[in-house]
Amino acid sequence: MKKSPVLLALIVALAATSAPLRAETWTVGMSGGYFPFTFVRSDELQGFEVDFIEAIAAETGDTPEFVTMAFSGLVGALESGRIDTIANQITITPEREAAFVFSQPYVFDGAQVVVKEGNEDTITGVEDLSGKTVAVNLGSNFEELLEGLPNAAEIDIRTYDSNIAQDTALGRVDAFVMDRVSSAQLIQESPLPLALAGAPFSEIRNALPFRDDEEGRALRDRVDAAITTLRDDGTLAEISQKWFGTDITVPE
Repeated sequence: MKKSPVLLALIVALAATSAPLRAETWTVGMSGGYFPFTFVRSDELQGFEVDFIEAIAAETGDTPEFVTMAFSGLVGALESGRIDTIANQITITPEREAAFVFSQPYVFDGAQVVVKEGNEDTITGVEDLSGKTVAVNLGSNFEELLEGLPNAAEIDIRTYDSNIAQDTALGRVDAFVMDRVSSAQLIQESPLPLALAGAPFSEIRNALPFRDDEEGRALRDRVDAAITTLRDDGTLAEISQKWFGTDITVPE
């Protein structure tokens, strides 16, 4: 029986939509020094972000290739095309949204002041940072958050490539600011005498950034669909429970 042109066109369309997507290899930049999100232990790159990306790749059928570098160089590497995305707790900000397209948020957190143990009674929040030296990681959004505070002009903000926790514990700076989840994990795992100072002072939504071009948007859409599936089937919550004992992938 001869098929009509309309029927043939329908068969072709259905075949195209049901065909599996071609597997891809995409490069994921991370610092490898941001416990417990991305870190190296026994020469193995691991952490929440590693498990998260590998779960996405298992869903899409792709192969992730991890590239580690200084956190301050990650955005430049994405802009220049040396990597395809960044999995290192990248916070969505208006400036970044103007430069990149983002996946849906997959971590909800807050900015946290951390001090040397014993000083949490005198520094109980950002209002007590006037006249103090405060460290932040170079290239992070925490410098911007501090600069937006009413008392920003009275805070000596210092940017670091590394060792902000050590310098705080040694008294070289009065405090550092990082996300609350990482701060709490660091205090729990590290022998350094550190303490949380008050409650988080700003909500943080972290997501994966991609270049704002045709290829970047296509990869973002592919990854975003996988994140939705992983959220719905409970995989995101399981990964979070593994690393944090709680679900940080949903708003509080």
